[in-house]
Amino acid sequence: MERTADVFILLPPVLGIMLIALAWPGGGRWAVISAATVLGIPYAVRVVAGAAAPLATAGYVEAALARGESVTYTATRELLPNLRGTVLALFGLRFVEAVYVISMAGFLQIGPQPPAADWALMIRENAPGILLNPWAVVAPSLTIALLAISVNLAATSLAPRSARKAVTTP
Repeated sequence: MERTADVFILLPPVLGIMLIALAWPGGGRWAVISAATVLGIPYAVRVVAGAAAPLATAGYVEAALARGESVTYTATRELLPNLRGTVLALFGLRFVEAVYVISMAGFLQIGPQPPAADWALMIRENAPGILLNPWAVVAPSLTIALLAISVNLAATSLAPRSARKAVTTP
């Protein structure tokens, strides 16, 4: 699974969105959202696999397997609770990345077309008049930034305190 994820990581997001949008004509917003989701999965696979590798050899996991618990039970009851902080932080980052990729696609005229209500479309359509009315570009840009910040803050607040400790160098 990780090897397949490595191949998809090499695919630039713009190219992936173009391929999915072309393969799904008339998909509009859903084609772009699907593309952003699919393109974010390989990164998530790598991070979760890297975080789960040391936990998979922990004593409590080996004890659960020795008790005869299924792999699914062990993964959901033993591993996932210990990966909660990592998964929540990853969700925050991947969500922000998806918002930026979707905004970039809208700015490049891939996905929803006017008169759809879309922040990237608002930025693109108002960019020529930025000197006359800068707020027409600044307002949708700020809403994208505020969405990204609020989702990251929410994901951080949901993470366990032990996962939020600052890293210090000796």
